[in-house]
Amino acid sequence: MKLSSSFITHDDGDEKLVVSTGSADFSGLARGNATAGFIINCLENDTTEDEIVDKMLEKFDAPREVIAEDVHKIVEQLRSIGAIDD
Repeated sequence: MKLSSSFITHDDGDEKLVVSTGSADFSGLARGNATAGFIINCLENDTTEDEIVDKMLEKFDAPREVIAEDVHKIVEQLRSIGAIDD
């Protein structure tokens, strides 16, 4: 899976923005904190949820289960607006 080409990303200080282009069904933008931004950055290349969790474990000091839950939640939110190509 990876971020759909119908969306572009932008760093806005501590937030990461995902903005739809004219070719997306979703119209608008989604804002995310630093954790969401890290996940979105990972999605700029083809990856899996497990690979994202592994990368986050290298950067953040949290239990695997907590990180996996956060990754899944954000991926599903992005999927719900059509921002992920599987």
